[in-house]
Amino acid sequence: MRLRILSKLPLLLLLAGPVAPAQITINHPQTEVIEFGNSKLRMSLNFDHQCVVTDLTVNGEPVIIGTQGIFTEIRTKSGTRSTCSLANSPSVQYSKNRITLSNICYGGTEFPICENWIFDLTDTDIRLSIYRSVSKPFEAEEISSPAVHFNSIKTWDGAFTDYGGLAWFYLFNEPLCTYGVHSRSAAFWNGKTGNGLRISSDSPSQQTASKFMRSATDELVYSIAISDSTMKYRYDPDTKRRRFIRQKTDVWDRVHVPAGKQEENITFSWLNYQEEYNRGNLAGMNGQQVTGLLNTIARIGVIDAEHFGGNSWHTPYGPICLHEQYIARMGLAINDPDYLNGYKACLNFYRDKAIRPDGRVISRWAYDDSDAMPGTATPDGFYEAQWGYLFDSNPDFVINVADLYNQCGDLDWVRGLKSSCEKALEYLVKRDTNGNHLVEMMTSDHRDQKGSDWIDIIWASFENAFVNAEIYHALVEWASIEKQLGDPERAGRYSNFAAGLKSSFNKSTREGGFWDEQNQWYVHWRDKDQSVHGNNLVVPVNFMAITYGICGDTDRQKAILDRIEEQMEKEKLFAWPLCMYTYEKGEGNDWQFPFPNYENGDIFLSWGETGVQAYAGYKPELALKYIENILNRYEQDGLAFQRYGRALQDGMGDDILAGNSLAVVGLYTSIYGINPLYNRLYLNPHLTDKLYGTEINYRFRGERLNIKLDKNLYTISNKHFHLASTGDFGFYSEAGTLRYFHGASENCALSAQPSDQQELSLQINDCTGDAFNWTQSVSGTKGHIRYTVFSLTPDSEYALNLDQRVKKILHSSSEGILDFEVATSSKPVGILLIKR
Repeated sequence: MRLRILSKLPLLLLLAGPVAPAQITINHPQTEVIEFGNSKLRMSLNFDHQCVVTDLTVNGEPVIIGTQGIFTEIRTKSGTRSTCSLANSPSVQYSKNRITLSNICYGGTEFPICENWIFDLTDTDIRLSIYRSVSKPFEAEEISSPAVHFNSIKTWDGAFTDYGGLAWFYLFNEPLCTYGVHSRSAAFWNGKTGNGLRISSDSPSQQTASKFMRSATDELVYSIAISDSTMKYRYDPDTKRRRFIRQKTDVWDRVHVPAGKQEENITFSWLNYQEEYNRGNLAGMNGQQVTGLLNTIARIGVIDAEHFGGNSWHTPYGPICLHEQYIARMGLAINDPDYLNGYKACLNFYRDKAIRPDGRVISRWAYDDSDAMPGTATPDGFYEAQWGYLFDSNPDFVINVADLYNQCGDLDWVRGLKSSCEKALEYLVKRDTNGNHLVEMMTSDHRDQKGSDWIDIIWASFENAFVNAEIYHALVEWASIEKQLGDPERAGRYSNFAAGLKSSFNKSTREGGFWDEQNQWYVHWRDKDQSVHGNNLVVPVNFMAITYGICGDTDRQKAILDRIEEQMEKEKLFAWPLCMYTYEKGEGNDWQFPFPNYENGDIFLSWGETGVQAYAGYKPELALKYIENILNRYEQDGLAFQRYGRALQDGMGDDILAGNSLAVVGLYTSIYGINPLYNRLYLNPHLTDKLYGTEINYRFRGERLNIKLDKNLYTISNKHFHLASTGDFGFYSEAGTLRYFHGASENCALSAQPSDQQELSLQINDCTGDAFNWTQSVSGTKGHIRYTVFSLTPDSEYALNLDQRVKKILHSSSEGILDFEVATSSKPVGILLIKR
């Protein structure tokens, strides 16, 4: 880069880059405004007795225009001081791709502060480094370092946080709405324009927090605060946990600012929203609706770092229900590494703060303790719900850990939760006092009027099918992880208990189980006196029995699913309600009657994924119908409700549940069949004709995959490998090796390792019995492919055929493994390995 000075004319500093040239234009001394940037970001900086970025253009779109813009600001009890008003103009220096402003002094005698700003330009971003010197300590009411004033609350749809959450500006529905979170970055985006801006902050040895605010004049203000310790909240006085406030901007509590030096680095980068969040060609579906729903509704329950749930952060209570087993499942479709990493940290936090010494997982957290059972609230905000001990929080903690582990494959992380998951399971197992492997609730009779599961004001007691279905699933999932962690003894115990639970669960109500032989469905619970309750086709109970593998009888499955669909058609419901028929009087809170009302019959969308999964293997066209219904409703009203009324199917409630997205999560997991597992990506689609030709972009273990779904042919590809099969299969790629898993098996069937950087394509044609047939195609340099075939008959002879010609006779090892090489060719090669 070269500096060219034009005497007696505006000084031009041209910063040429190899991809997108950066350019600084300086009008000096007449205006004291610096214009600078690169091909995607342009800024104007006014340093006339101030230091403020007054204009910001992102990919050609002005997002900041005017006197306000980007500046630092501190408010104390006596007033506000900022870099918007300085006694003296700062000094300015320039060199290549750097602008330095020094002696930016403000605060007066109360809290004298001097800052130096350094802007460094690259072809992709603009980095602002702030070096701050504080002469004497003081107490600050609010800190903005810096504050970024965008033109309007409508400039961006939302901003993703560094832990996978979302500040959704649709919910800032009046001036002075403010949301504060512990995030070091914000990725602002606009779904209509596809434009985006990522702002990230790093401050060595200090904590960073972010605040989003709708100003009194309807600007969107984003401000960063740094402090020596984690920022605390100001409201409520007794709890100080409230993240979202109205009619105020001081969401953060006052902070002590010590004398000394601070350093902060803020990076501004253009975000190509359409490319970054391009989900591919979703044939037969509205891809924009799918993307919009998963980027908004699905994330709304992420209240803050280490605080993930299903209820949204904008409600007065901001509750988190730890008794929800689908929080990790939503990550499958959100498909953002930040969400997965954020939830890992959250589950670690729950492990440390929400599990009692006896293994009980406390069921809820909220901004305040108004929903708490008296005497149960902890200083960190966890409590037992006033409605009763909701026992599904124990298995749900384990299920979420297991599901997240399958997505991230982090064995070290899951090992750190081993003891806690075991405690949570042991707490439950010990509650089987009569030896039938059905875990008993805290109450024995529905007349105690206490809830015990997610349907919290229905008085399920003693042996609860809802909770026991989740316990079964947790035991099965965790037993598999115990094997991986080298503890076969515990794995066996959990598997055996699960088997006993399944057996008792499937017994008829006459025999002490949950299956109603007359109605052909599972009931909700049994009181200790063996009376049966919730005999009204409770939808989550019956869906979970099918999807978790408790109900393996296809006739029972068909009876349940047909009965539900019959009633759905009769009432023309767009989504599944909590129960198809009414609970009996006395089985729930009085105001649940007459039917349908709230948890006695209203439509809650949080069971959409279990419903889609239950129908996908039976009648995928029905599963797809309800997915499309959800997307259509999203187009109509944004799904911005807690629930929908049964009679009018109208939006109700003052909350928005992240679970409203779960039918679309089911689109990914059960229709597209995308299921990340600890050692592979398992692909098991259930397609209808209209979905043929679907092409999905999917992140998996640090790389971007392309998944193609056609009739009888499924393909997963990355930069180096393409693996196709006519049936379900598993894919994994690491260190130049491709691994194929046949069907649902967790054991690798075939590995392929090119000798060079060839792009390798394999199509699996047959893998049955003693024959293994595939086609090899290679592009790139010549070489060979080293194959390893597993799970063959030990100590046996196999013929290796290339293009229907016997190449050689091979002998499998005592473990049933064969190794051989095949030379690459410009033409596809048919490979057949067959036992002699």
